[in-house]
Order: sequence, then structure tokens, then C-alpha cells
Amino acid sequence: MVLVDSNILLDIWDDDPIWAPWSKKQMLHLSRMDEIAINPVIYAEISVRFPSRSQVDAAVENLGLILLDISCEAAFLAGLAFLKYRRQGGARTGVLPDFFIGAQALAGNLTLLTRDARRYATYFPNVRLITPPARP
Repeated sequence: MVLVDSNILLDIWDDDPIWAPWSKKQMLHLSRMDEIAINPVIYAEISVRFPSRSQVDAAVENLGLILLDISCEAAFLAGLAFLKYRRQGGARTGVLPDFFIGAQALAGNLTLLTRDARRYATYFPNVRLITPPARP
């Protein structure tokens, strides 16, 4: 199963001129080989692009995404990774969602499709990442 980061989905829905072609190609390829999923954190991140929950749900369903719960194991791993990040001098703002996403991928042995490889590779080195080249 592949966990899809919000940046990939937003590339597609916003038709990003640089990243949408790569993101669409990856989603199509992966959906033919495996199940693709998001979690509640990713759901929250993508919801800002839609005026109603029903539209978010329709967009998620249209892409064939499965909504996974976040386990206590994943939440615990997210906390440990975030603590390591803070002890290494990391800023507090805007990063905790990435730790929940990386931890869920680790706890569930999921592949993660993302454009933000650096933080995931640093704090979740055992997570298999699918990332683009520097620029497509």
C-alpha cells in the first residue's frame, strides 16, 4: 500500500505546471499496482482546497484513495521523531503533520509518495520513498 502525501494531491488538483505531470504519472502508475491511501492528517491538509467536506470526499473517492486511521503506534513514533527533530534544533512550526505521515508509513510498512523527501529520509530512514528528481 502507498501513502500519498498532500503535496502530490494538491499538484494534481491545482494542475501545478511544474509538478502535476509527474504527480499524475506516479498516481496512475501506483494505482495500477497497489492500493493508494491517505490518513486524517493528509485529509486535513488537502481539505483547504475545497469549500465543503462532501467535495473533499468526492475528490478522494474519484482518485480511489483509501482513508486509513492513524494508530497509537504511529502516533508514538511521530512523537519520538518530533522530539529528535527538536533536540537537533528544528523549528516548531508547521512540521508535526509530516511526522504523523512519516510515522504512519513506518508503522504500517507503507511506501510514501511525496515531493518532500528530506525530512522523511532524515527522521524515517526505513520508509521507502517515491520522490521526483530535483525538477521534472
